[in-house]
Amino acid sequence: MRDRLILLPGWGLGTAPLQPLADALRGLDPRLNVQIEPLPLLDSTDPADWLDQLDAELAQDVWLGGWSLGGMLAAELAARRGERCSGLLTMASNLCFVAQPSWPAAMNAETFGAFRQGCAADAPAALKRFALLCAQGAADARGLSRQLLSAAPLPNSAALLAGLDVLAAMDTRAALQAFVGPQLHLFAGQDGLVPAGAAQALLMLLPDVEIGLIDHASHAFALERPHEIAAAIQAFLHEAGDD
Repeated sequence: MRDRLILLPGWGLGTAPLQPLADALRGLDPRLNVQIEPLPLLDSTDPADWLDQLDAELAQDVWLGGWSLGGMLAAELAARRGERCSGLLTMASNLCFVAQPSWPAAMNAETFGAFRQGCAADAPAALKRFALLCAQGAADARGLSRQLLSAAPLPNSAALLAGLDVLAAMDTRAALQAFVGPQLHLFAGQDGLVPAGAAQALLMLLPDVEIGLIDHASHAFALERPHEIAAAIQAFLHEAGDD
């Protein structure tokens, strides 16, 4: 099962943003079974409920990975599974999405609060703004944001708000420190949602894991530059498989 990778998407935009990356990974290694699984559609704001559902639904003894919120959930699930997880990879996933005194390399709490308030008032408008933020820093930011939004599922306000609350509640530092399997964490140099400084902060916390910073790339780098990201992931999987 070490040749099986399950990817979890980010908040609000569905599984489509990860599809080109999955296709690129399959092209590089036809033996690699890549699956993209949707996030839970729950009203619960407790991350444990989301993890319980994912743990029950996702295959055991596989590689876990994800983008943004999906990567944070994958990290927590990897720590929960321990030896029953082959390895972990995250893309544009902060350890704490919302800044706190012990983790300043994150989104300002007031900015996050205003966004959540906007989502509660007008979910479609919030998703449009989110797509623009995801694409910020890309070579063609406007085109990328349109691509993200065009394939997004219809907004479910309750699930979107629950997802934001889960995002704000999570702190994956303990999980990443507890998980002893191979880890790869990729960050984007021009990310409008996760400061590039989070990569350095993670390196200081866990100097022995693989961390990459993709220059001149947006939060949605998996969609913006899927072949480059796939090559980095495939090289990591290959190296970890040789250990």
